[in-house]
This record gives sequence, structure tokens and C-alpha cells, in this order.
Amino acid sequence: MPFRLLVPLGLLCALLPLHYGAPGPDGTAPDPAHYRERVKAMFYHAYDSYLENAFPYDELRPLTCDGHDTWGSFSLTLIDALDTLLILGNVSEFQRVVEVLQDNVDFDIDVNASVFETNIRAFQTPTGMPYGTVNLLHGVNPGETPVTCTAGIGTFIVEFATLSSLTGDPVFEDVARVALMRLWESRSDIGLVGNHIDVLTGKWVAQDSGIGAGVDSYFEYLVKGAILLQDKKLMAMFLEYNKAIRNYTRFDDWYLWVQMYKGTVSMPVFQSLEAYWPGLQSLIGDIDNAMRTFLNYYTVWKQFGGLPEFYNIPQGYTVEKREGYPLRPELIESAMYLYRATGDPTLLELGRDAVESIEKISKVECGFATIKDLRDHKLDNRMESFFLAETVKYLYLLFDPTNFIHNNGSTFDTVITPYGECILGAGGYIFNTEAHPIDPAALHCCQRLKEEQWEVEDLMREFYSLKRNRSKFQKKTMSSGPWQPPTGAGTFSSPESQDQMREKKPAKQKVPLLSCPSQPFTSKLALLGQVFLDSS
Repeated sequence: MPFRLLVPLGLLCALLPLHYGAPGPDGTAPDPAHYRERVKAMFYHAYDSYLENAFPYDELRPLTCDGHDTWGSFSLTLIDALDTLLILGNVSEFQRVVEVLQDNVDFDIDVNASVFETNIRAFQTPTGMPYGTVNLLHGVNPGETPVTCTAGIGTFIVEFATLSSLTGDPVFEDVARVALMRLWESRSDIGLVGNHIDVLTGKWVAQDSGIGAGVDSYFEYLVKGAILLQDKKLMAMFLEYNKAIRNYTRFDDWYLWVQMYKGTVSMPVFQSLEAYWPGLQSLIGDIDNAMRTFLNYYTVWKQFGGLPEFYNIPQGYTVEKREGYPLRPELIESAMYLYRATGDPTLLELGRDAVESIEKISKVECGFATIKDLRDHKLDNRMESFFLAETVKYLYLLFDPTNFIHNNGSTFDTVITPYGECILGAGGYIFNTEAHPIDPAALHCCQRLKEEQWEVEDLMREFYSLKRNRSKFQKKTMSSGPWQPPTGAGTFSSPESQDQMREKKPAKQKVPLLSCPSQPFTSKLALLGQVFLDSS
């Protein structure tokens, strides 16, 4: 079912600057250092505009140079921009903003917030799948709709497993896993999930199946959760979905929307949110398919200078009332992942085109404005927080091959704890769906359960130390000398003797490890091998 279409040359000439699709002026790939500095300047133009004109509101309105609240009234843009500051190397501003946020942001407010957008959850339903909206002060409103999108149910495991690890409370990871499993159990006989489901009854309300809006980050979190937690079951679930997606939704390296029970095409459109998929494919090693799909999406970018929200594949043009581009990051995100995997200069060309296009069309005096219509480049009075959290970040990382985020494990930071060495910053960072990086090593280094494990080992050492001291005053009964305890790891005693020790365990004050277990969760952020505490 071929959908490759020729775009009229006159249309391309009318819409695109001459540099589109071409390498650098001397025939080489774009210069990473040049565009890295351009991206950094883009960030500070937007960031400074937000601080000067919009803080403490959630978002900047760049055309009127003021701010407004969108997702919950807690300075969302500043929170979202926080780790981008570190990736750009601005540690001092990062530390200043951490203090500002800790002193001024309050989540106990009477505001209805999106559960998906804020990652603050309400899971008390018969199915274990959360509501879509929750009041931050009062919980779920009595009249709240039980209909939630698939992504709003399946996008928790990365953050919640991290939270459980750092606090020692398994409830966060448990509810996230239950939600994932309920979606898995609700898939159709042909292996697909729909777009919206009733969290009280478990019945599908919207039965369109695809990889885009309303579903996207569910698949993303199965892969990223599997990598972060080394969980084979999560990966197996995704691979099964991937087979069904290929069988029923993929046509000529595009992905369409189909009816979840029958597999018949319901919408032959490409959504800009689907552009994360090539990056996700690269994470499971499917590079060839990832590049083919990426190049399809890149042709749309080159056609308009951005990705319209909806693109009709057979017609090769935008869909009515979906012609805008709110500066989304997904295609740039895929380019970053694929460039790390392949080094293909075509991916740098996408980054170059994105910088040139966004600066030419979207830049205004007070930041960068959403493009309301890619056909005539009309602007809208909004700069969503993901522009600083994701779009600029992925652009910078595309052009910065030596950034600490790209560490391959060849360097790391060793932190000395009361019980031995701990490793941080060795790479392997996992980005959540808002591009906030999590260091997998921090989950183990600051793990509360590990503190308890080390305490048990310490008690064992004390036990055998006392036994050795007593043996000095006893008569030798063996020609080989006094008895010594085993020295190998995990061989201090039998399971039976360990159970006896636990029953007789004396009271002992816990020793903070890296100041992590004893600190509030807001201060447990480890990046660049440093732990930033409340007093920093």
C-alpha cells in the first residue's frame, strides 16, 4: 500500500529556505560546535524571557510578554528547565533555581491538575488504572470522568520505580506496575490497545490503535522501564506489542491508525507526536527500520519547516485544524538517539534545519512562539514548557557528543560512603517522557533498601569480631590454629543463623548514606556525580 508521494517543486521552493536538505556551504555536514552555541543562545533567550516576564506562572506568553498558568500553577517552565541548565553546564544557576523552587513552590493547592502531565497520581479505582485528573489538595473530584487515555495510565513506571527505590516505599512502583498490567490484560485478540479506556469498568471507549497521541508514552515506558530496571518482562511485553504494530499499522514505513479489534485503517494520518518512534526503535537495536521511518518524517519537516500536528499521508498535506507546530521535540529526540547509534550526518542536518526553522519562524522579542499554522507561519501566544525541557535539550545533545549524558561508562565518580564505595555518573541515563534524565546508578547508590542490607552486613562483621576476640582466651583445639569466619561475600553465616540474628538484632541508629535516605525526596537529585542537598 504505497504512500510515497512527490511534493510539487513549486510548493517546496515557496516554503523552504535554500539551505534545506543540503549539507554545509562547503558540502560538509553541519558544524556541531557552531550549532551547539546557537542552541545555547536559543535556550537563554527563552529562559530569560520566562524569568523576566512570566515567572511564577506556569508558562510564558511570548507575543504579549506575560505569563499564564496551564497544568497546575507551580512554575512549570522553571521546573522543566532545571536539568537543561545542568546539561548546558550552568551548575550555579541550577543550584540557585533549586533553592527558589524549594522556597516558593507549594503542591498542596486547590487546583485540578492533569495526572499524566504532572506525574501526581490517583490510583484508587477498581481496575488499578488512575483517573486522568486529580485535585492536588482534595484528591479526585466526585464528578471526575473515569475515561483516561492509554498513555495517562501507562506512563508511570520510570518515575515511580525511582521514587520507590529512593524512599524505600514499594507502593509507588507497585501501583505503576498494576496499571501497566491492567493495560496489557486489556489488549485485543490481535494484540493492540485502544486510545481511551474507562478506569472503573476497564472497557475501551476509543478503539483507535496507533503509536501517537494518547498511546505513545505507554510504549516508551515499557522500553525505558525495562532498561532502567533490567526487567525482561516489560521488554517482552513491548516486543509483543511491536509485532502487532508492525502487522496491522505499518504501511511503507509509515504508521497508521487502525481499529484495535479488526486491524482496519481508521485514520491514514501521521501525527507529530509519533516522531518519537524511530528513537524508541533505536533503543531496541532496530536501526534499519528506525532510519527508514525517520526519513519519512524528515520529508514532512522539509516540506513545511516543521511537523504539523496531523499530516494526511495519502494526500501529502496537513489536516484541517491540525496545521500547527508547537515546537515539539519528538523528531529531534529521534535524531539524537539515532545519531548516537549511527553517526549518520543526515541526522545533524535535521538538527540544523530545526535550529534555522525555529529561529526564522518562531523567534520573537520575548521567547519563541508556537507556530499556529505551518502553511503561512502565523504564530500563537504560547511557549510550552517542553520547549526548554525537551526541544532545546535534545538539540543541544545532538550537537554535543562529549556531554556527560553521553558517557559510555569509561568515566565515573566514586563516592565514599560509611560502608564502601558507590558509583555515580557512569552513563546510561534514562530520559523520562519530558526528557528529564535519571542516573540508574543513583537508584542503587541512594537506595534505602541497600542501607538496610549494609546494616545487616555490619552486624555480621560485629558478630564475628566478638567471636574472634573471645577465641583468644580459649584453648586451641585444632592444629591449624584458631577458627576464622569465612571471608567471601555472602558467606558470613547460614540462612538459619541469619534468621536468629535478625530476631536478636539490637537497636542501632541508622547511618545516612550519601545523605540520601535521610533527606526529603526533593533533595535526592544526583547529576554530574554530585548530590545537591538542601544546604548547597
